[in-house]
Amino acid sequence: MSDLQATHAGAGYHRPGLLVATLSVVALTVAVLQTGVVPVLGVMARQLHASPVDVSWAVTANLLAAAATTPLIGRLADLYSKKGVLLAVLGIVLAGSLLAALTSSLPLLIIARVLQGASYSLYPIGVSILREELPTDRLMRAMAVLSGSLGFGGGMGLVVTGLLMRGDAGYHRVFWLTTVFTLLVIIAVVAVLPTRPRSSEGTVDWAGAAGLALGLSAVLLAITQGHGWGWVSACTIGCLAAGLAVLSAWWWWERRSPHPLVSTAMLSRRPILLTNLATILVGMGLYFAFLGLTDFVQAPAGSGYGFGATVLGASVVFLLPGALAGFVTAVASGRYIDRFGARAVLMVGAGAGVLGFVLLAVLHHQPWQVILAGVLANAYISLAYGALPALVVREVDAGETGVATSMNAIARTVGSSIAAAIVAVLLGRSDHGHTPESSFTVIFALGAITAAAAMLLIAITRPKLRDTSTEDVTDSRAMNHEWG
Repeated sequence: MSDLQATHAGAGYHRPGLLVATLSVVALTVAVLQTGVVPVLGVMARQLHASPVDVSWAVTANLLAAAATTPLIGRLADLYSKKGVLLAVLGIVLAGSLLAALTSSLPLLIIARVLQGASYSLYPIGVSILREELPTDRLMRAMAVLSGSLGFGGGMGLVVTGLLMRGDAGYHRVFWLTTVFTLLVIIAVVAVLPTRPRSSEGTVDWAGAAGLALGLSAVLLAITQGHGWGWVSACTIGCLAAGLAVLSAWWWWERRSPHPLVSTAMLSRRPILLTNLATILVGMGLYFAFLGLTDFVQAPAGSGYGFGATVLGASVVFLLPGALAGFVTAVASGRYIDRFGARAVLMVGAGAGVLGFVLLAVLHHQPWQVILAGVLANAYISLAYGALPALVVREVDAGETGVATSMNAIARTVGSSIAAAIVAVLLGRSDHGHTPESSFTVIFALGAITAAAAMLLIAITRPKLRDTSTEDVTDSRAMNHEWG
Protein backbone atom coordinates (compact mmCIF):
# COMPACT_ATOMS: atom_id res chain seq x y z
CA MET A 1 0.00 0.00 0.00
CA SER A 2 1.38 3.45 -0.94
CA ASP A 3 1.85 6.30 1.52
CA LEU A 4 -1.18 8.01 0.07
CA GLN A 5 -3.30 4.92 0.38
CA ALA A 6 -2.19 4.43 3.94
CA THR A 7 -3.04 8.01 4.74
CA HIS A 8 -6.49 7.82 3.28
CA ALA A 9 -7.15 4.40 4.71
CA GLY A 10 -6.99 5.99 8.13
CA ALA A 11 -8.74 9.15 7.08
CA GLY A 12 -12.37 9.98 7.51
CA TYR A 13 -12.71 12.91 9.87
CA HIS A 14 -16.33 12.89 11.01
CA ARG A 15 -16.84 16.68 10.66
CA PRO A 16 -15.11 17.56 7.39
CA GLY A 17 -17.03 20.82 6.93
CA LEU A 18 -15.96 22.08 10.33
CA LEU A 19 -12.38 20.97 9.67
CA VAL A 20 -12.22 22.89 6.39
CA ALA A 21 -13.82 25.97 7.97
CA THR A 22 -11.31 25.97 10.83
CA LEU A 23 -8.32 25.61 8.54
CA SER A 24 -9.72 28.36 6.33
CA VAL A 25 -9.71 30.68 9.34
CA VAL A 26 -6.11 29.63 9.94
CA ALA A 27 -5.33 30.65 6.35
CA LEU A 28 -6.96 34.02 7.02
CA THR A 29 -4.30 34.59 9.68
CA VAL A 30 -1.57 34.39 7.04
CA ALA A 31 -3.28 36.85 4.72
CA VAL A 32 -4.18 39.41 7.39
CA LEU A 33 -0.63 39.43 8.78
CA GLN A 34 0.81 39.78 5.27
CA THR A 35 -1.33 42.67 3.98
CA GLY A 36 -2.65 44.41 7.09
CA VAL A 37 0.68 46.04 7.94
CA VAL A 38 1.49 47.54 4.52
CA PRO A 39 -1.08 50.43 4.63
CA VAL A 40 0.14 51.61 8.07
CA LEU A 41 3.88 51.80 7.32
CA GLY A 42 3.62 55.58 6.99
CA VAL A 43 1.80 55.80 10.32
CA MET A 44 4.48 53.65 11.93
CA ALA A 45 7.23 55.91 10.61
CA ARG A 46 5.50 59.00 12.00
CA GLN A 47 4.61 57.56 15.39
CA LEU A 48 7.99 55.85 15.90
CA HIS A 49 9.89 58.93 14.65
CA ALA A 50 11.71 56.74 12.14
CA SER A 51 12.46 57.03 8.44
CA PRO A 52 10.32 55.15 5.89
CA VAL A 53 13.41 53.12 4.92
CA ASP A 54 13.92 51.97 8.51
CA VAL A 55 10.23 51.13 8.96
CA SER A 56 10.23 49.12 5.71
CA TRP A 57 12.25 46.51 7.60
CA ALA A 58 8.99 45.55 9.32
CA VAL A 59 8.00 44.07 5.96
CA THR A 60 11.46 42.90 4.86
CA ALA A 61 12.19 41.08 8.12
CA ASN A 62 8.83 39.34 7.89
CA LEU A 63 9.59 38.06 4.38
CA LEU A 64 13.08 36.92 5.33
CA ALA A 65 11.75 35.03 8.33
CA ALA A 66 9.13 33.38 6.14
CA ALA A 67 11.73 32.23 3.62
CA ALA A 68 14.01 30.94 6.37
CA THR A 69 11.43 28.99 8.36
CA THR A 70 8.65 27.80 6.05
CA PRO A 71 10.46 24.80 4.44
CA LEU A 72 11.75 23.60 7.83
CA ILE A 73 8.34 23.90 9.47
CA GLY A 74 6.78 22.10 6.52
CA ARG A 75 9.22 19.22 7.00
CA LEU A 76 8.46 19.08 10.74
CA ALA A 77 4.74 18.88 9.90
CA ASP A 78 5.48 15.92 7.59
CA LEU A 79 7.35 14.08 10.35
CA TYR A 80 5.47 14.90 13.54
CA SER A 81 1.96 15.71 14.77
CA LYS A 82 0.58 18.28 12.37
CA LYS A 83 -1.74 19.69 15.01
CA GLY A 84 1.18 20.08 17.41
CA VAL A 85 3.33 21.86 14.83
CA LEU A 86 0.39 24.08 13.84
CA LEU A 87 -0.22 25.10 17.46
CA ALA A 88 3.49 25.78 18.00
CA VAL A 89 3.54 28.09 14.97
CA LEU A 90 0.38 29.88 16.12
CA GLY A 91 1.99 30.32 19.55
CA ILE A 92 5.01 32.00 17.94
CA VAL A 93 2.74 34.22 15.86
CA LEU A 94 0.74 35.16 18.96
CA ALA A 95 3.94 36.14 20.78
CA GLY A 96 4.96 38.30 17.83
CA SER A 97 1.57 40.00 17.63
CA LEU A 98 1.54 40.71 21.37
CA LEU A 99 5.07 42.12 21.29
CA ALA A 100 4.19 44.38 18.34
CA ALA A 101 1.04 45.57 20.13
CA LEU A 102 2.93 46.47 23.31
CA THR A 103 6.17 47.98 22.05
CA SER A 104 6.98 51.44 20.75
CA SER A 105 10.53 50.47 19.82
CA LEU A 106 11.35 49.91 16.15
CA PRO A 107 13.97 47.17 16.84
CA LEU A 108 11.46 45.26 18.98
CA LEU A 109 8.77 45.79 16.33
CA ILE A 110 11.07 44.25 13.73
CA ILE A 111 11.70 41.28 16.05
CA ALA A 112 7.95 40.92 16.43
CA ARG A 113 7.55 40.84 12.65
CA VAL A 114 10.23 38.14 12.46
CA LEU A 115 8.15 36.03 14.84
CA GLN A 116 5.04 36.70 12.75
CA GLY A 117 6.94 35.46 9.69
CA ALA A 118 6.34 31.91 10.91
CA SER A 119 2.70 32.39 9.85
CA TYR A 120 3.60 31.71 6.20
CA SER A 121 3.94 28.02 7.07
CA LEU A 122 0.32 27.79 8.28
CA TYR A 123 -1.08 27.29 4.78
CA PRO A 124 1.23 24.36 3.85
CA ILE A 125 0.47 22.72 7.19
CA GLY A 126 -3.25 23.17 6.51
CA VAL A 127 -2.89 21.45 3.14
CA SER A 128 -1.04 18.56 4.83
CA ILE A 129 -3.83 18.19 7.39
CA LEU A 130 -6.48 18.14 4.68
CA ARG A 131 -4.60 15.43 2.81
CA GLU A 132 -4.30 13.39 6.00
CA GLU A 133 -7.92 13.75 7.09
CA LEU A 134 -10.04 13.87 3.94
CA PRO A 135 -10.72 11.29 1.23
CA THR A 136 -9.26 12.11 -2.18
CA ASP A 137 -12.61 12.90 -3.75
CA ARG A 138 -13.08 15.80 -1.29
CA LEU A 139 -9.48 16.99 -1.15
CA MET A 140 -9.36 19.30 -4.17
CA ARG A 141 -12.55 21.14 -3.18
CA ALA A 142 -11.30 21.59 0.37
CA MET A 143 -7.96 22.93 -0.88
CA ALA A 144 -9.82 25.38 -3.12
CA VAL A 145 -11.74 26.74 -0.12
CA LEU A 146 -8.48 27.06 1.82
CA SER A 147 -6.86 28.92 -1.07
CA GLY A 148 -9.89 31.17 -1.46
CA SER A 149 -9.61 32.13 2.20
CA LEU A 150 -5.96 33.02 1.66
CA GLY A 151 -6.84 35.40 -1.17
CA PHE A 152 -9.97 36.78 0.50
CA GLY A 153 -8.09 37.41 3.72
CA GLY A 154 -5.69 39.74 1.95
CA GLY A 155 -8.52 42.00 0.85
CA MET A 156 -10.23 41.81 4.22
CA GLY A 157 -6.97 42.72 5.94
CA LEU A 158 -6.88 45.96 3.97
CA VAL A 159 -10.51 46.76 4.73
CA VAL A 160 -10.19 46.09 8.46
CA THR A 161 -6.97 48.10 8.60
CA GLY A 162 -8.73 51.00 6.90
CA LEU A 163 -11.54 50.87 9.46
CA LEU A 164 -9.15 50.70 12.40
CA MET A 165 -6.97 53.57 11.19
CA ARG A 166 -9.72 56.16 10.78
CA GLY A 167 -8.82 59.49 12.33
CA ASP A 168 -5.51 59.75 14.15
CA ALA A 169 -5.41 56.20 15.43
CA GLY A 170 -2.21 54.48 16.51
CA TYR A 171 -0.77 51.61 14.50
CA HIS A 172 -0.90 49.42 17.63
CA ARG A 173 -4.58 48.78 16.90
CA VAL A 174 -3.62 46.58 13.96
CA PHE A 175 -1.47 44.36 16.14
CA TRP A 176 -4.05 44.16 18.91
CA LEU A 177 -6.42 42.90 16.24
CA THR A 178 -3.95 40.22 15.11
CA THR A 179 -3.32 39.26 18.75
CA VAL A 180 -7.01 38.68 19.49
CA PHE A 181 -7.58 36.97 16.14
CA THR A 182 -4.64 34.59 16.60
CA LEU A 183 -5.80 33.71 20.11
CA LEU A 184 -9.26 32.83 18.78
CA VAL A 185 -7.69 30.73 16.03
CA ILE A 186 -5.66 28.79 18.60
CA ILE A 187 -8.82 28.03 20.57
CA ALA A 188 -10.57 26.83 17.41
CA VAL A 189 -7.63 24.59 16.44
CA VAL A 190 -7.50 23.01 19.89
CA ALA A 191 -11.24 22.36 19.86
CA VAL A 192 -11.69 21.11 16.29
CA LEU A 193 -8.56 19.53 14.85
CA PRO A 194 -7.95 15.87 15.69
CA THR A 195 -4.72 14.77 17.32
CA ARG A 196 -2.89 12.18 15.24
CA PRO A 197 0.34 10.36 16.07
CA ARG A 198 3.50 10.78 14.03
CA SER A 199 2.63 9.80 10.46
CA SER A 200 6.04 9.45 8.77
CA GLU A 201 9.49 8.18 9.57
CA GLY A 202 12.62 10.21 9.02
CA THR A 203 14.82 12.92 10.47
CA VAL A 204 15.32 16.64 9.95
CA ASP A 205 18.31 17.72 7.87
CA TRP A 206 19.31 20.66 10.04
CA ALA A 207 22.34 21.54 7.92
CA GLY A 208 20.14 21.59 4.84
CA ALA A 209 17.57 23.74 6.67
CA ALA A 210 20.27 26.25 7.67
CA GLY A 211 21.70 26.40 4.16
CA LEU A 212 18.31 26.90 2.53
CA ALA A 213 17.36 29.58 5.08
CA LEU A 214 20.62 31.47 4.60
CA GLY A 215 20.56 31.26 0.80
CA LEU A 216 16.93 32.28 0.39
CA SER A 217 17.26 35.10 2.92
CA ALA A 218 20.29 36.56 1.12
CA VAL A 219 18.55 36.45 -2.27
CA LEU A 220 15.35 38.01 -0.89
CA LEU A 221 17.38 40.65 0.95
CA ALA A 222 19.00 41.70 -2.32
CA ILE A 223 15.60 41.82 -4.05
CA THR A 224 13.76 43.74 -1.34
CA GLN A 225 16.55 46.23 -0.54
CA GLY A 226 18.00 46.64 -4.03
CA HIS A 227 15.96 49.77 -4.73
CA GLY A 228 17.24 51.50 -1.62
CA TRP A 229 20.82 50.24 -1.82
CA GLY A 230 21.12 50.63 -5.57
CA TRP A 231 20.76 47.70 -7.96
CA VAL A 232 24.44 47.72 -8.89
CA SER A 233 25.75 48.52 -5.41
CA ALA A 234 28.22 46.24 -3.68
CA CYS A 235 25.65 45.33 -1.01
CA THR A 236 23.00 44.24 -3.52
CA ILE A 237 25.35 42.32 -5.81
CA GLY A 238 27.19 40.83 -2.84
CA CYS A 239 23.98 39.59 -1.17
CA LEU A 240 22.66 38.15 -4.42
CA ALA A 241 25.93 36.42 -5.27
CA ALA A 242 26.34 35.05 -1.75
CA GLY A 243 22.77 33.80 -1.70
CA LEU A 244 23.10 32.02 -5.04
CA ALA A 245 26.40 30.49 -3.95
CA VAL A 246 24.88 29.18 -0.72
CA LEU A 247 21.87 27.79 -2.60
CA SER A 248 24.23 26.03 -5.03
CA ALA A 249 26.10 24.48 -2.11
CA TRP A 250 22.77 23.57 -0.51
CA TRP A 251 21.66 21.77 -3.68
CA TRP A 252 24.94 19.82 -3.74
CA TRP A 253 24.45 18.86 -0.08
CA GLU A 254 20.82 17.82 -0.48
CA ARG A 255 21.64 15.58 -3.45
CA ARG A 256 24.10 13.64 -1.29
CA SER A 257 22.26 13.67 2.03
CA PRO A 258 20.66 10.33 2.99
CA HIS A 259 17.75 12.23 4.60
CA PRO A 260 17.47 15.58 2.77
CA LEU A 261 15.24 18.40 3.94
CA VAL A 262 13.86 18.64 0.42
CA SER A 263 14.24 15.98 -2.24
CA THR A 264 16.15 17.56 -5.13
CA ALA A 265 14.82 14.79 -7.37
CA MET A 266 11.31 15.95 -6.50
CA LEU A 267 12.11 19.65 -7.07
CA SER A 268 13.81 19.00 -10.42
CA ARG A 269 11.02 16.83 -11.77
CA ARG A 270 9.50 18.64 -14.75
CA PRO A 271 5.94 19.05 -13.37
CA ILE A 272 7.16 20.35 -9.98
CA LEU A 273 9.79 22.62 -11.52
CA LEU A 274 7.41 24.22 -14.02
CA THR A 275 4.65 24.52 -11.41
CA ASN A 276 6.98 26.34 -9.02
CA LEU A 277 8.15 28.65 -11.81
CA ALA A 278 4.50 29.38 -12.63
CA THR A 279 3.92 30.07 -8.93
CA ILE A 280 6.65 32.72 -8.97
CA LEU A 281 4.81 34.41 -11.84
CA VAL A 282 1.47 34.22 -10.00
CA GLY A 283 3.10 35.73 -6.92
CA MET A 284 4.30 38.58 -9.11
CA GLY A 285 0.79 39.05 -10.49
CA LEU A 286 -0.61 39.28 -6.96
CA TYR A 287 1.59 42.24 -6.08
CA PHE A 288 1.21 43.93 -9.47
CA ALA A 289 -2.53 43.90 -8.83
CA PHE A 290 -2.43 44.68 -5.10
CA LEU A 291 0.22 47.43 -5.07
CA GLY A 292 -0.58 48.80 -8.52
CA LEU A 293 -4.32 49.12 -7.90
CA THR A 294 -3.91 50.54 -4.40
CA ASP A 295 -1.54 53.32 -5.46
CA PHE A 296 -3.44 54.04 -8.67
CA VAL A 297 -6.84 54.65 -7.08
CA GLN A 298 -5.29 56.72 -4.26
CA ALA A 299 -3.54 59.06 -6.70
CA PRO A 300 -4.71 62.66 -6.11
CA ALA A 301 -6.94 64.38 -8.63
CA GLY A 302 -4.14 66.73 -9.68
CA SER A 303 -2.14 63.85 -11.08
CA GLY A 304 -4.46 63.49 -14.06
CA TYR A 305 -5.48 59.92 -13.23
CA GLY A 306 -6.73 57.93 -10.24
CA PHE A 307 -9.60 58.79 -7.94
CA GLY A 308 -8.05 60.29 -4.80
CA ALA A 309 -9.37 57.42 -2.67
CA THR A 310 -8.48 57.05 1.01
CA VAL A 311 -7.03 53.79 2.35
CA LEU A 312 -10.52 52.76 3.48
CA GLY A 313 -12.14 53.87 0.23
CA ALA A 314 -9.55 52.05 -1.85
CA SER A 315 -10.11 48.89 0.17
CA VAL A 316 -13.92 48.90 0.27
CA VAL A 317 -14.77 50.34 -3.15
CA PHE A 318 -11.97 49.06 -5.37
CA LEU A 319 -10.31 46.04 -3.68
CA LEU A 320 -13.09 44.34 -1.72
CA PRO A 321 -15.21 43.42 -4.80
CA GLY A 322 -12.22 41.64 -6.27
CA ALA A 323 -11.48 39.89 -2.99
CA LEU A 324 -15.09 38.68 -2.71
CA ALA A 325 -15.13 37.54 -6.34
CA GLY A 326 -11.83 35.76 -5.80
CA PHE A 327 -13.17 33.90 -2.78
CA VAL A 328 -16.32 32.78 -4.60
CA THR A 329 -14.26 31.75 -7.63
CA ALA A 330 -11.79 29.78 -5.54
CA VAL A 331 -14.54 27.92 -3.65
CA ALA A 332 -16.33 27.03 -6.89
CA SER A 333 -13.07 26.03 -8.57
CA GLY A 334 -12.75 22.88 -6.47
CA ARG A 335 -15.58 21.25 -8.39
CA TYR A 336 -13.98 22.14 -11.71
CA ILE A 337 -10.53 20.99 -10.59
CA ASP A 338 -12.09 17.62 -9.76
CA ARG A 339 -13.84 17.44 -13.12
CA PHE A 340 -11.38 18.99 -15.59
CA GLY A 341 -8.08 18.95 -13.71
CA ALA A 342 -5.99 21.66 -12.10
CA ARG A 343 -4.06 22.42 -15.29
CA ALA A 344 -7.17 23.27 -17.29
CA VAL A 345 -8.62 25.41 -14.48
CA LEU A 346 -5.35 27.29 -14.05
CA MET A 347 -5.09 28.02 -17.76
CA VAL A 348 -8.62 29.43 -17.83
CA GLY A 349 -7.82 31.53 -14.77
CA ALA A 350 -4.61 32.82 -16.36
CA GLY A 351 -6.63 33.83 -19.42
CA ALA A 352 -8.92 35.86 -17.16
CA GLY A 353 -5.83 37.41 -15.59
CA VAL A 354 -4.42 38.45 -18.95
CA LEU A 355 -7.74 40.09 -19.83
CA GLY A 356 -8.03 41.83 -16.47
CA PHE A 357 -4.51 43.28 -16.54
CA VAL A 358 -4.86 44.39 -20.19
CA LEU A 359 -8.09 46.20 -19.28
CA LEU A 360 -6.32 47.88 -16.36
CA ALA A 361 -3.54 49.01 -18.66
CA VAL A 362 -5.80 50.57 -21.30
CA LEU A 363 -9.14 51.31 -19.59
CA HIS A 364 -8.81 52.83 -16.12
CA HIS A 365 -10.56 56.19 -16.33
CA GLN A 366 -13.85 55.18 -14.67
CA PRO A 367 -14.23 53.40 -11.30
CA TRP A 368 -16.33 50.60 -12.80
CA GLN A 369 -13.57 49.82 -15.30
CA VAL A 370 -11.00 49.41 -12.53
CA ILE A 371 -13.38 47.35 -10.38
CA LEU A 372 -14.25 45.01 -13.27
CA ALA A 373 -10.62 44.52 -14.24
CA GLY A 374 -9.71 43.97 -10.59
CA VAL A 375 -12.37 41.26 -10.32
CA LEU A 376 -10.84 39.43 -13.31
CA ALA A 377 -7.32 39.75 -11.91
CA ASN A 378 -8.44 38.48 -8.50
CA ALA A 379 -10.28 35.57 -10.09
CA TYR A 380 -7.03 34.59 -11.81
CA ILE A 381 -4.99 34.78 -8.63
CA SER A 382 -7.58 32.86 -6.60
CA LEU A 383 -7.88 30.11 -9.22
CA ALA A 384 -4.10 29.86 -9.36
CA TYR A 385 -3.85 29.69 -5.57
CA GLY A 386 -6.17 26.68 -5.63
CA ALA A 387 -4.80 24.93 -8.71
CA LEU A 388 -1.04 25.27 -8.14
CA PRO A 389 -0.96 23.45 -4.77
CA ALA A 390 -3.25 20.81 -6.30
CA LEU A 391 -0.67 20.21 -9.02
CA VAL A 392 2.05 19.87 -6.38
CA VAL A 393 0.03 17.58 -4.10
CA ARG A 394 -0.77 15.18 -6.93
CA GLU A 395 2.93 14.87 -7.76
CA VAL A 396 4.32 14.00 -4.32
CA ASP A 397 3.87 11.29 -1.74
CA ALA A 398 1.84 11.99 1.38
CA GLY A 399 5.00 12.21 3.51
CA GLU A 400 6.34 15.04 1.33
CA THR A 401 3.19 17.18 1.24
CA GLY A 402 4.26 19.69 3.88
CA VAL A 403 7.72 20.43 2.54
CA ALA A 404 6.60 20.35 -1.12
CA THR A 405 3.77 22.84 -0.56
CA SER A 406 6.12 24.91 1.61
CA MET A 407 8.56 25.24 -1.28
CA ASN A 408 5.62 26.20 -3.48
CA ALA A 409 4.64 28.86 -0.94
CA ILE A 410 8.21 30.17 -0.93
CA ALA A 411 8.08 30.40 -4.73
CA ARG A 412 5.03 32.63 -4.35
CA THR A 413 6.88 34.77 -1.78
CA VAL A 414 9.87 35.15 -4.10
CA GLY A 415 7.55 36.24 -6.90
CA SER A 416 5.81 38.77 -4.67
CA SER A 417 9.16 40.18 -3.55
CA ILE A 418 10.36 40.57 -7.14
CA ALA A 419 7.15 42.34 -8.12
CA ALA A 420 7.29 44.61 -5.06
CA ALA A 421 10.81 45.64 -6.02
CA ILE A 422 9.75 46.36 -9.62
CA VAL A 423 6.73 48.37 -8.46
CA ALA A 424 8.93 50.37 -6.06
CA VAL A 425 11.21 51.35 -8.95
CA LEU A 426 8.32 52.29 -11.24
CA LEU A 427 6.40 54.23 -8.59
CA GLY A 428 9.60 56.01 -7.57
CA ARG A 429 9.65 57.88 -10.87
CA SER A 430 8.42 61.47 -10.60
CA ASP A 431 6.71 63.76 -13.11
CA HIS A 432 5.94 67.18 -11.61
CA GLY A 433 5.72 65.64 -8.15
CA HIS A 434 3.51 62.71 -9.19
CA THR A 435 4.18 59.21 -10.45
CA PRO A 436 3.52 59.31 -14.21
CA GLU A 437 0.52 57.38 -15.47
CA SER A 438 2.83 55.40 -17.75
CA SER A 439 4.35 53.71 -14.67
CA PHE A 440 0.99 52.18 -13.81
CA THR A 441 0.47 51.16 -17.43
CA VAL A 442 3.79 49.28 -17.30
CA ILE A 443 2.85 47.63 -13.97
CA PHE A 444 -0.45 46.35 -15.34
CA ALA A 445 1.19 45.28 -18.62
CA LEU A 446 3.72 43.27 -16.62
CA GLY A 447 0.80 41.64 -14.82
CA ALA A 448 -0.62 40.54 -18.17
CA ILE A 449 2.78 39.25 -19.31
CA THR A 450 3.33 37.20 -16.15
CA ALA A 451 -0.18 35.72 -16.38
CA ALA A 452 0.43 34.73 -20.01
CA ALA A 453 3.81 33.22 -19.09
CA ALA A 454 2.22 31.23 -16.25
CA MET A 455 -0.37 29.91 -18.69
CA LEU A 456 2.38 28.81 -21.07
CA LEU A 457 4.36 27.05 -18.34
CA ILE A 458 1.34 25.09 -17.17
CA ALA A 459 0.39 24.27 -20.77
CA ILE A 460 3.74 22.57 -21.36
CA THR A 461 3.67 20.76 -18.02
CA ARG A 462 3.12 17.09 -18.72
CA PRO A 463 3.01 15.15 -15.45
CA LYS A 464 4.00 11.52 -15.72
CA LEU A 465 0.95 9.27 -15.48
CA ARG A 466 0.95 7.35 -12.22
CA ASP A 467 -0.61 4.06 -11.41
CA THR A 468 -4.18 5.07 -10.67
CA SER A 469 -4.49 2.33 -8.08
CA THR A 470 -2.18 4.35 -5.82
CA GLU A 471 -4.08 7.60 -6.25
CA ASP A 472 -7.62 6.51 -5.39
CA VAL A 473 -9.04 8.93 -7.95
CA THR A 474 -12.70 8.34 -8.42
CA ASP A 475 -13.36 10.58 -11.43
CA SER A 476 -11.76 9.26 -14.60
CA ARG A 477 -12.53 12.51 -16.40
CA ALA A 478 -10.34 14.37 -13.94
CA MET A 479 -7.48 11.99 -14.66
CA ASN A 480 -7.89 12.37 -18.41
CA HIS A 481 -7.82 16.15 -18.23
CA GLU A 482 -5.16 16.39 -15.52
CA TRP A 483 -2.57 14.06 -16.94
CA GLY A 484 -3.70 13.89 -20.57
